[in-house]
Amino acid sequence: MEVNPRAEYVNNHIHTSYSFSPYTPAEAVRAAKAAGLLTAGIMDHDTIAGAVEFVREAKTAGIAATVGLECRCSMDGTPFEGRRINNPDQKSVAYLALHAVPRCSIDKVQAFITPYRQARNVRNRAMTERLDALFAPFGIGLDYTRDVEPISMARMGGTVTERHILYALALKLTAAFNAGPDLVRFLSGSFDVTAGGAVREKLSTPGEPLYEYHLLGLLKSGFVDKFYIDAGDELPHVTDFIRLALETGAIAAYAYLGDVGGSVTGDKKDAAYEDAYLDELTAWLPEAGFHAVTYMPARNTLEQLTRIAALCARYGLFQISGEDINSPFQSFVCEALADPRHAGLIDAAWAMIGHERIAANDPELGMFSQRTVANIPDLYERIRKYAALGRENI
Repeated sequence: MEVNPRAEYVNNHIHTSYSFSPYTPAEAVRAAKAAGLLTAGIMDHDTIAGAVEFVREAKTAGIAATVGLECRCSMDGTPFEGRRINNPDQKSVAYLALHAVPRCSIDKVQAFITPYRQARNVRNRAMTERLDALFAPFGIGLDYTRDVEPISMARMGGTVTERHILYALALKLTAAFNAGPDLVRFLSGSFDVTAGGAVREKLSTPGEPLYEYHLLGLLKSGFVDKFYIDAGDELPHVTDFIRLALETGAIAAYAYLGDVGGSVTGDKKDAAYEDAYLDELTAWLPEAGFHAVTYMPARNTLEQLTRIAALCARYGLFQISGEDINSPFQSFVCEALADPRHAGLIDAAWAMIGHERIAANDPELGMFSQRTVANIPDLYERIRKYAALGRENI
C-alpha cells in the first residue's frame, strides 16, 4: 500500500458513556486529540445527550467536532424484511446512522429518540431477569435497578445497551471467582462459553489490566443468544428515521458491515451479512431517502471496500468513514486512512463539519437540502464546497 506521509486522521463514530464506552464525551475528545485526530464525531446509541459536552470540549481542545446518533431500525415492509442485514442479533433490523446533526436540531433528535430508548429499557429489564435466572443457581444475582442502570448514563438521557448488562454481569463474575482460571473453567463447564488463545490467557491471569473488558468481549461473542430478546417497540421504522433526517437537516446513512471473517473487537462471530445482496441494497438506499453510506475501513477487506465505494459512486451516495470506538483496546486512529485511495473519506469528514457549521441555525443550508442540491447538483462539487467550509478557521 502506498502511504500518504501527510495523512489526516478523522473518526466520525466515537461512542461515549452515554451509550457504552470507557470515555465520557469530554474524555473521548481528549483521547481523539491525543491520538492526532483532526476531527472527531460523537455517535451514541439511541441518544444524542452527550453532544453538548462533546462539542464544548472539542472547542476547548481545538479539534473539529461532528454530532450524530446510531440506532437500530425496523426494515419491515422493505425488500429486506426477513433478511440478516447488518445486525448480528436479529433479522429485519438494520443499524443506521444519523450524521452531522445541526446544532439547532439536537433537541429535536433527542425528543424523537427518547420514547424508543424508554421502550428499550423494558426489554433491558426482561433480559436482565433472564440472566439473573441463569446465574441464580450459582449464587450470583443480577438486578437491573441495582446493578445495570447505575453503570449507565440513563438518568442523564443516556442509553442502556446489552453491553451494560453484560458488563454488570462481568463485574459480578469477577467478584465471585476472583478474576482468574476458576472463572474461565466456570463459564466453559456451566455455559459452554469458551475463551481461546490470547483471551483465555488474559482471563486466566489475576490482576490483568481491564480484566472486565476482556471478559465483556467473551460474553458478548458467546453469551448473547442465551439471554437476548428480539427488539420490537424500541425500533423506529426506517421511514420514520428518514423523515427525522429530512426534518432536522441531518444526513441519513446506512451502516455497511459486510460479511465478517474475524472481528476487530472480538465481539462478532464470523458470519454473512449484506454482501450477497449488496447491489440490490445500495440501489434501494437513495430510493428510500438515504443520502450516505458509512463504513469502517479497518474492519473490511480491500475487496469489500472497493466494492462498496464503487456502488456508492454509482448511486450517488455520500461516503462516510468512522471506526466504532466503544472499548479501551481500540485505537482512535484508522491507519487505513493513510492510503490515498481513501482520501475521499477525509474530505467527507470535513464536509460534514462544514455542513454542521453552515446549517447550525438553518437546516436548509445543509448539504442535502432541496435548495442546496438544486444549486449544486453534483455531489462531489458539494463535498468540495462544504469541506472547504469545514476547514475554515481550523
